[in-house]
Amino acid sequence: MSREIRTVVDGMSFTECPRWHDGRLWFVDFYTHAVYSAAGDGSDRRTELEIPAQPSGIGWLPDGRLIAVSARDHRILRREDDGSVVTHADLSGRVPAQLNDMIVDEATGRAWVGNFGFDLMGGAPVGPTTLYRVDPDGSVTAAAEDLWFPNGSVLSGGVLLVDETFGNRISAFDVHDDGSLGPRRDWARFGDLPTASDLESVLGGQLTVAPDGCSVLDAEGCLWVADALGGRAIRVREGGEIVDSVEPGTGVYACGLGGADGRTLYLCAAPDFLEHNRRDTREAAVLATTVDVPAAG
Repeated sequence: MSREIRTVVDGMSFTECPRWHDGRLWFVDFYTHAVYSAAGDGSDRRTELEIPAQPSGIGWLPDGRLIAVSARDHRILRREDDGSVVTHADLSGRVPAQLNDMIVDEATGRAWVGNFGFDLMGGAPVGPTTLYRVDPDGSVTAAAEDLWFPNGSVLSGGVLLVDETFGNRISAFDVHDDGSLGPRRDWARFGDLPTASDLESVLGGQLTVAPDGCSVLDAEGCLWVADALGGRAIRVREGGEIVDSVEPGTGVYACGLGGADGRTLYLCAAPDFLEHNRRDTREAAVLATTVDVPAAG
């Protein structure tokens, strides 16, 4: 389906993790090192939190305080009510590469955070890694093993969905009352796990869909997911059927549903994901389009 795509934020380095919260669009920009918020049309942009070690996933605790991933020093930061910034959790020594996206349960304050698992920008061998749970007191627990680049995630009805960018799949876990996870199962499977370990071979043909950042579920139970290698956002039904897509003519690395009626699909877009290309340029943007089915709830 052809849709009008509009630019709501431009002049960024590499945008990620769009969230709709308290009537505003929130997102991060990797190489300007900040968390931003803006009105739904991109106006009234504010710098919410500066993160010198590169921001990634963001979320909110039950009392409304912002927490955000500081990717390269393996911490999660918390902005206090007085504006001061403290370490919410320290994952140093637990992860082999930089931290990645994060989902926060705003009812319990629990967070689940992924990591690359290998040095992506350095071309290290591709391999699986661990998803971690961070409890409200900052304690860290291994939540799930053998995930292939755990990335965008969503919580719905006691189920955690995790995009595995290098796994050709979206995985589902039942969340128990104590925050532990049940066994992994496929929510959507697009292809097989990679058999090669060298990055060039994996990127060159072993990934059918590379699920990156994702939205909340929509009112029909479908998930909008950025396909990091396909230059598109896809709407996926449980089981893996792709029922819609948006292709803006550039790379898409995260997406989120928001707007006053929940029908605005925000797209984090850039020409590519390579740090040496993005770090010193300002070619990234947040795009938006209108979809038919609103966010659930």
